[in-house]
Amino acid sequence: MVSVWSATAEISQYEPLRTDRRADVVVVGAGWIGLTTALLLAQDGADVVVLEAGRIATRTSGNTTGKVTSQHSTIYADLLDRHGHDKAGLYAEANQAAIDQVAALVQTHGIDCELTRAPAFVYSNESESEIKREAEAALSLRLPAQQTDGREIGLPAVAALRFDNQLYLHPVKFLAGVATALTAAGGQIFEQTRVTDVDTEDDGVLVSTQGGPKVRARHAVIATLLPIGLIGGYFAKTRPQQSHGIAVRLPVEAPAGMAISIDSPVRSTRPWPGGGPNGLIVVGGGHETGSEEDTAAIYQSLTDWVSSTWNHPCQAEYRWSAHDYSTADQLPYVGRTPGSDAIMIATGMHKWGLSNGMVAAGIFRELVAGRPDPWGGLYDARRIGDVKAVAKLLKDNAKVGKEFAAGHLSRALHGGLDHLEVGQGGLFEIDGEKVGAYRDPDGQLHAVKPTCTHLGCPLNWNNADTSWDCNCHGSRFSYDGSVLYGPATKPLDRS
Repeated sequence: MVSVWSATAEISQYEPLRTDRRADVVVVGAGWIGLTTALLLAQDGADVVVLEAGRIATRTSGNTTGKVTSQHSTIYADLLDRHGHDKAGLYAEANQAAIDQVAALVQTHGIDCELTRAPAFVYSNESESEIKREAEAALSLRLPAQQTDGREIGLPAVAALRFDNQLYLHPVKFLAGVATALTAAGGQIFEQTRVTDVDTEDDGVLVSTQGGPKVRARHAVIATLLPIGLIGGYFAKTRPQQSHGIAVRLPVEAPAGMAISIDSPVRSTRPWPGGGPNGLIVVGGGHETGSEEDTAAIYQSLTDWVSSTWNHPCQAEYRWSAHDYSTADQLPYVGRTPGSDAIMIATGMHKWGLSNGMVAAGIFRELVAGRPDPWGGLYDARRIGDVKAVAKLLKDNAKVGKEFAAGHLSRALHGGLDHLEVGQGGLFEIDGEKVGAYRDPDGQLHAVKPTCTHLGCPLNWNNADTSWDCNCHGSRFSYDGSVLYGPATKPLDRS
């Protein structure tokens, strides 16, 4: 499946890395964080090399809602309770500043990405008190927020909180423009170049790639959703989350603003300019990666919600899934990793990666230049967290241990896999061994060992996305075994 953004944007192609290189900074990952970081660094005068395992802007960054907003559901009341007014205020300031920084990049480089200023709402059709609590928190932090009765959203709501002057855009067109600006500033981008190892050296880092060439640099920025391999142990400090999106055309004009509900199931919406005045993006169905096999039912639930809300049958023109990570204390990890000043990472964006990702890019620019962190270490990647965060980490990792031990329930398919039909996939037991198998639309059979190459967790079949997903740490693999998302770097063994 291809997102509406990837299907409606043209992006330049870049050559793979074929020879060893040297640079001031090597950026691993050419998504939102990687490309914006690289551009800011190049504008600061740094010699930057960007390495991307596939194509730029096509992974998580190409599957977002395209919202750039400081409105993050009901996070501010929780941040105040958890971290106090000063830290909650820094989070608010950082994400509010990110909106203007994105708008400035668009204007400076003339990027045609459908950027639109619009209000962003968080709303409820059940709980007015929770919206009121968030409104009080947002106002105390000087955010551009105002509580409303919900009628202006264009969706059923008993209460709502409006954030003014926020942004939405076409994320892939934006990143295509950032990549063009980066190369014009002297930066280099290499696609189809999967990084396998990042090692520290006396004068910086050595980055190894699957094809053989290496890059030596003073600094490495790992912008790969979750750091690859075992870097920093962030696979044990975060939990993988997956959401699903559709693009539809309503029977009437779509609501003009962005919105997210706090009721279950959560629904996040925004206009879809490419779909005309009736175009709408809907995202929801969130779950831990690898925990749901029948993801086709999730897409159907989104379509059913649209049909029910507007009392008219609708069909999704595009559908896709997005992948992200959450942290135990609600704050992303951004900055230097434990044990190395040369390796920096960004992860745990809690599905708000466009604003938080712009914040991360600014932090990396200052760290490389040796200037103070503009947000006072709020996102410190070396932090341990409070007692509540540590307790949650212990609980999450106990769950991972159970996943290791549980294995799979497999279907027995006597006589081999010859009778597997086109479009059918899943876990099977053949001669006492577990096999992951899928027959593609051309009739070709793909059989793999359903064990994650990161740390050996069992994999689960995702029938709608035709992928093998790891519920332990969020690695995802195509039906043919190739890596879609890390922290794994090696493909699945074939059976």
